[in-house]
Amino acid sequence: MTEPRVKPAQFTLTTGPVNCYPEVLLALGRPVSYDYDPVFQDFYEALSRKLQKAMGSETMPVILQGEPVLGLEAVAASLVGPQDHVLNLVSGVYGAAYGFWLRPHAASMTELRVDYNRIVTPDLLRQALHEHPETTIVALCHHDTPSGTLNPLPELAAVVREHGALLLVDSVSAWGGVEVSLEGIDVLVTGPNKCLGCPPSLSIVAASPRAWAHMKANPTAPRDSILSVLDWEEAWISGHPFPFTPSVAELNGLDAGLDRYIAEGPETVWARHARTAAAMRAGVKAMGLDLWAAEEAFASPTATAIRLPEGVDETALRTLMQTDFGVVVSSGRAETFNKLIRVGHMGPTAYPMYAVIALTALHGAMARLTDRPLNLGAAIEAAAAI
Repeated sequence: MTEPRVKPAQFTLTTGPVNCYPEVLLALGRPVSYDYDPVFQDFYEALSRKLQKAMGSETMPVILQGEPVLGLEAVAASLVGPQDHVLNLVSGVYGAAYGFWLRPHAASMTELRVDYNRIVTPDLLRQALHEHPETTIVALCHHDTPSGTLNPLPELAAVVREHGALLLVDSVSAWGGVEVSLEGIDVLVTGPNKCLGCPPSLSIVAASPRAWAHMKANPTAPRDSILSVLDWEEAWISGHPFPFTPSVAELNGLDAGLDRYIAEGPETVWARHARTAAAMRAGVKAMGLDLWAAEEAFASPTATAIRLPEGVDETALRTLMQTDFGVVVSSGRAETFNKLIRVGHMGPTAYPMYAVIALTALHGAMARLTDRPLNLGAAIEAAAAI
């Protein structure tokens, strides 16, 4: 038997997929129910109500049967119509990529771009809306993981609401790990496969009443399609048919993930995500490396992006971290590739001790690739102090 090229990781500290909580793994092994079984339909309604409670949504969230990329594309097609003028806020690779799905459905699309180590500020957004008063929909990637930066969602939502536009938010890698109020947000897309510690298999869409009205009035919104949000509006009601067969096992996992999140307490969950990221950032700086974010205040509580020293190859660094230390982290993407690495703090890995593990592997691998003096002892001490 051929030896594997790279040994399996002992610690997956990526920005997703993340490992699952034990309760979720156990739930994935539950019997798979028939979707028209009344017992399953009652379960699905109870699960939907539990999700609504966890999100604080005014309306019932929709669960789409595919990882969050499906949710993002489905919302772009369902919400944006030929009368809409879209302003896409771009602070990273994923925000920029979303424009490819938004543009074909809109009358027009413009972009507000900032450097990928910075965030969109309320003043910049206010100026962009002043320059484009026709804007009806603003799209925002809350946490752009290829940069590890977190946009100030409540402040931006207030500016959008002042303007009267709808706000569409991609919070896939932030919701569940940071506080996310739906006030001022018209559509929020997330998934259970990041901070909720579930496998990548479902999309979650929470829409405001006026977003539902906007989708229903959109003549090009898909129906009878895997991209339709509208088809799932009443699927949560026990006895109503599903548009197509739901992902039963993954719904069991989501149920367990929500139970864990609610039982631990959202504030407690958010606090340990923030504490883990703070420990990681403190250790990175004490070691003698630089954060990617232009200001530490821009850095996300759910991922830390670390700028690579000149001459250090990203692939070589990550390979050494895995083969020599059993630690897997994420690379950059597109414009940030080979400029940074990312350590995820999501769900099961959002405990400060994982920052110590990541710092140890980072130092050991980096020492083989650069002559730059790096201080592991100072890094561990700084992280432990947090």
